[in-house]
Formats: sequence, structure tokens, C-alpha cells
Amino acid sequence: MTAATIERAAAAPSGRGALLAYGVLGFPLAFAALPVYVHVPQLYGAGLGLPLAVVGAVLLATRVVDAITDPLIGWFSDRLARRRLLALSGLPLLAAGLVLLLSPPPDAGPEWLALTLMLATFGYSLSTINHTAWAAELGPDRHVRSVAIAAREGFGLLGVVVAAGLPGLLSADTHYGLAGLAWGFVPVVLASALVCALWAPRGAPLSVSRASPFSAWESALSQRPLRRLLALLAVSGVAAAVPSATVLFFIDDVLGAGHMAGGFLTLYFLAGAAGLPMWLVISRRVGKARAWMGAMVLAMSVFGWAATLGAGDLVQYAVICALSGLALGADLALPPAILADRLASGGASARGGVWFGLWNFVTKASLALAAGIALPLLSWLGYQAGRDDGVGLGALAVVYGVLPLAFKAAALGLLVRWRSDFREEST
Repeated sequence: MTAATIERAAAAPSGRGALLAYGVLGFPLAFAALPVYVHVPQLYGAGLGLPLAVVGAVLLATRVVDAITDPLIGWFSDRLARRRLLALSGLPLLAAGLVLLLSPPPDAGPEWLALTLMLATFGYSLSTINHTAWAAELGPDRHVRSVAIAAREGFGLLGVVVAAGLPGLLSADTHYGLAGLAWGFVPVVLASALVCALWAPRGAPLSVSRASPFSAWESALSQRPLRRLLALLAVSGVAAAVPSATVLFFIDDVLGAGHMAGGFLTLYFLAGAAGLPMWLVISRRVGKARAWMGAMVLAMSVFGWAATLGAGDLVQYAVICALSGLALGADLALPPAILADRLASGGASARGGVWFGLWNFVTKASLALAAGIALPLLSWLGYQAGRDDGVGLGALAVVYGVLPLAFKAAALGLLVRWRSDFREEST
């Protein structure tokens, strides 16, 4: 196929098929993100024997570095103004980093964890920032933008489901299962990139930004809705990231069902995928901000239940996974759709790369903060992975089930107070 043919395909109208082709790239990005944020703490802690406090410190440090680079990636992306090229160019770095991160040598230490994690996350950031900004720049119709974002998140959830179940299918040994997942990522990312390159819509033409980094960030942060949405994302992100960092420990040691971890994660993310169209319909009726409030209330009403569970409470935990997964669909689709709406109404000075670079910065800072809080806190409270200790298991149940509720309640309060900043526009 010639370059001219590819360009003509890229310029095709933004029908549903083209929006689905755009969303396909969400599959490998989410496929890679799940093991990075969920399996790595257990792989390097319980699997390789690194102390949890050390793993938490490395995750915190590398994610802080990763988060700091995201606004710079966003600024650079606006200067180049080539969303498709940049979204695809980060994928080889992500694939190489993931293979090295999830198939470490037996003597891998903190340095290996830090370097491979930074390689994977840099590639992930370059692709994700431009992929998300691409949807926000598809045109003036907010429903088209919402459908594109929902398609991305839907494929992303499918990627998460596959990534959650694949290690257990490949091997009973988690170490080998994760290595197989990493190598399986290579053909997955190649196929997804090809579909996206050939059939996804180009989006609105972009002018090259000449602003310096600081002036670009200052211009973005002068927008009050963006500042408030970033603050909301930070608080809500910690609420979601604490369980992500501790879920495998909880399933292993509290429920005593480590062999069912893949099934529980699959159920959670399948429920999230099922909830996406539901939240899209609800948001069209009541607005995105109100729909997001409802999802927060749902998540809070069911997730605190987890702290009361013990060994063998598998049915109860499955119910929690299903209901909190429904709420996850809203958390994934509605905040970036709100940001895309604000970007579309922000005028010529609003730049997608800068805005979503700041978005990624806050998202990753929340993940870093959650890992830096949860894992050292568990260690300080006496929890040791794989050890049947009443005090330690109680601490794990509280950190996993109760700590996120405090952050989610704070996020809900902020959203209620600031909801007028996120009202729906006419486009």
C-alpha cells in the first residue's frame, strides 16, 4: 500500500467505523498499563524478594520522573503538531520496556525496575498524550468526541481484560505468565497500530505551537475549569490507584484466592466495559458531571464492603468487583470527555498536547502518590506478603478497602461544589 493511499484513508470522514479504528489503539495501551500498575509491585516484591518499602520507593521515584516529563511531551507534541505520528512512535519504546520490565533476570534489583519502568512509561506517555488529544480535536460535535473517547476506553477495557486473564492462561507460575504476556504484546501492538494508521480519522488540522513551555502551561492553567478538573482528577485518581497497587495482595492473603486473581480482575474490567454505553446514555440525559457524581456514589457504596471480607468470601468479592467495575466505566470515559469539551470551548490558545500532558502529569502523580503511600504504609503497619498474620491482614484490608473511600468522598465533594464549571456546551 502506497503512502498516498494511507493518507487518503486517514483523511476519510469520521464515521462510526473510523471512530472505532481510532479507539483500537486503546487496546494495546491499556493492555500494557495493567501489568505495569497492578502486577509489578507483586512481581518485584513477592516474586523477586525486594522489600515492599523499596519497591514502593522506586515506584514513587520513577513515576514522579515520568509525571514531570508528561507536560514536556505535551508541549513538544503541540510544536510538532503530528498527532498520528507521535501516537504511533511511542509504541516501540513501550513494547521494549514492557518486555524487559516483566521478564527480569533472577537477580534484578531496584535499578532494573527503575530503568525498565521509565522506558516503558515514556513510550506509553508519548502515545497516550497524543492519542487522547487526537480525540479532543476530531471536530466541534461533542457527541462525536464522546463516542471516540468511549470507543477508546471500551477497547482499553478489553485490553485490560485480556491482560488480566492472559498470565494465568499462559502459565501457573506468575513470573513466566507475565513474561509471556510481555512478548505477546508485540504482535498485539503491531496489529492495533496498523488499523489505527490506516482507518482512523485524521482530526482537525493543527497549527504548530510556537509558545515556550512555561507560557503554554501558564495559558492552560489560566483556565479555571481545567485547574479544577485536574484537582478532581488528582483526588479521584488516588482513590482508584490505592486498590490497584494492593489488589493482588488482598486477593492472595485476605481472601486466600490468589489463583482466582485473574478471574476477579477480568470480571471487574468486563463490568467496566459493560458500563461504558450505560454512562454514555446517562450523560446525554443528565450531563457528564452529574453522571460522574452518580458513579462516585455507586463506587463508594460498594467498595467499603471489601474491608469487612475475610478468607473464602469469594461471592461477596465478585459482587464488589462487578458493581465497582460498573462505576469504573464512568471514571474512564466521563472525565476525559469533560476535558475534551472544555478544550473545544477554550479558544485558539487551548492546545490538546499541553492540556493532556498536564492531565497525564496529574494522573501519574496520583499513581505515584498512591504507591508511595499504600506500600510503605502496609510495611509500617506490619504487613508482609504471603504471611498469615492477623494484624498485618487487618491493615491490608483497611488500606485496600477504607483508605480509597476517604479520597473518593473528597472528590465527590469537590465535584458537587464545582459542577457549574463543567456544564455542557452547545456543541
